[in-house]
Amino acid sequence: METNIAPGLRFSILDREFKKKLEERANRMGLTAVQLRVLGELSRAESMGACEINQKDLEKALAVTHPTMTEIIKRLEKKKAVICTQSKVDARYKKINCADEYKNIHIELKKMDWEIFNKICAGIPEEGIQTFLKVSEKMLENIEK
Repeated sequence: METNIAPGLRFSILDREFKKKLEERANRMGLTAVQLRVLGELSRAESMGACEINQKDLEKALAVTHPTMTEIIKRLEKKKAVICTQSKVDARYKKINCADEYKNIHIELKKMDWEIFNKICAGIPEEGIQTFLKVSEKMLENIEK
């Protein structure tokens, strides 16, 4: 089935639907999708053995501005999802850690991503899905060049 939807618009529609479904799941956890992504990145970094994670690290990893990340962290701290303490490495920074209940949220977030992706791909043969993943991986590489 051919359509006249331009590629940029296709990506925009898919992105919007993906974000909507992730937001619904995050809301069930009492979070926003953005807060869930921050917790996911923090959890992932901690699981990989990062000794200290600070706000600047999260800003860089998620391509978010300083004021935006400040507000996200404040809200997560209020919800007791993160614990902020003085950095032992650099006194100018706060060390940020996931609260115990969110220590492995990156695993849950990855599962959510795949569940949403699989729902969006319903009815598409596995071969088509694998082709899409390979092509989109190459597109991501092209963006980085």
